Amino acid sequence: MGTTKGYRGLGMEGPIATWYAKNTGRDLGRFTHIAQRITEPVRPGSTILEVAPGPGYLAIELARLGYAVTALDISTSFVKIARENAAAAGVTVEVRHGNASAMPLPADAFDAIVCVAAFKNFTDPLGAINEMHRVLRPGGEASIFDLRKDASRQAIEEEVRGMHLSAWNAFVTRWTFELLLLKRAYSRDDLERMAAQSRFCQADVALDGIGLELRLKKKRAA
Repeated sequence: MGTTKGYRGLGMEGPIATWYAKNTGRDLGRFTHIAQRITEPVRPGSTILEVAPGPGYLAIELARLGYAVTALDISTSFVKIARENAAAAGVTVEVRHGNASAMPLPADAFDAIVCVAAFKNFTDPLGAINEMHRVLRPGGEASIFDLRKDASRQAIEEEVRGMHLSAWNAFVTRWTFELLLLKRAYSRDDLERMAAQSRFCQADVALDGIGLELRLKKKRAA
């Protein structure tokens, strides 16, 4: 089940993971926004899984809101960083190591699932969606937020300016967006087609700035 390498491109380990954690930590407001969005239909105290949490900023925000949070990442560096960040924030997040397309988690375990800025890097995206379906409880929802393939250069420039990075880090981030990430990103049609092939069978896609959100709901038993 799954693949031997669960990610496309360079692995987020060691200094690369540390650099990413430092730069994404400069804009924590977006994690608050995403947390509010995905918890609107979820009762307080519910179980939430974050797939590919990276440094764990969103998982920490969800835990602060009173949810039981599990985070699963294929990067051993991010697992360590997320655990340290959760401990420093004084919240409980169960951070586990594992592949999104072969989750070491039980079926029907979570009320909601979220994945931010990582889906385009999965080598088995359909397998990851099907695993989300497996571990999601009937009636639960999964939200995948990521870069959209048709994001314009101007929109990316505005996004990077909003990150409040140093000149050098802004240059590296723009270069990463334009030369690496856009090539891996999916269009709205790509995601709708993938969802139709998955166990969810269908999905809604909402566009937002340079990104999009794929919304998936697991049907209740008839």
